[in-house]
Amino acid sequence: MATRDRDRFSTTTRLRLLGEQTAARVYRSQTKRQARRSRLTGRAALLAMVLCSLIVALAYPMRQYVSQRAEIADLQRRQQQARARVEELRDIKARWQDDAYAEQQIRRRLHYVLPGETGYVVIDPGAAKQSRADKGAAHRPWYANVWDGVDKADASDQ
Repeated sequence: MATRDRDRFSTTTRLRLLGEQTAARVYRSQTKRQARRSRLTGRAALLAMVLCSLIVALAYPMRQYVSQRAEIADLQRRQQQARARVEELRDIKARWQDDAYAEQQIRRRLHYVLPGETGYVVIDPGAAKQSRADKGAAHRPWYANVWDGVDKADASDQ
């Protein structure tokens, strides 16, 4: 027994026991860490899968939402333009209801003259050199277009 007690208290035996205890603690902590890691890895994978599912599930509705917001903004812009155009047309209508404005526009556009007045059409010397095809019908007086139509109809009969 004395040998056994002596072996029990020897430095070598104590160091061996201490090493075994330390190794056991390290092994236990490593297994716990690995178990925790694997558990965290599983949780992380599940969390990543849930997040990916949410992203996929919300991608289409978000795209629809963004495109609808853009369409709404475009429609509001068009509505504003239409309102501005309606206001412009109301102004034009109000101007045409004024007899003085209507008379001014008739005299300017149709080259009308009042009884007793003499009407003149000034022809640009450079414009006479241009062919009639180059000069648009919209830029000539209405009666010039009428006479051109009569001349063309007369020429097609021959």
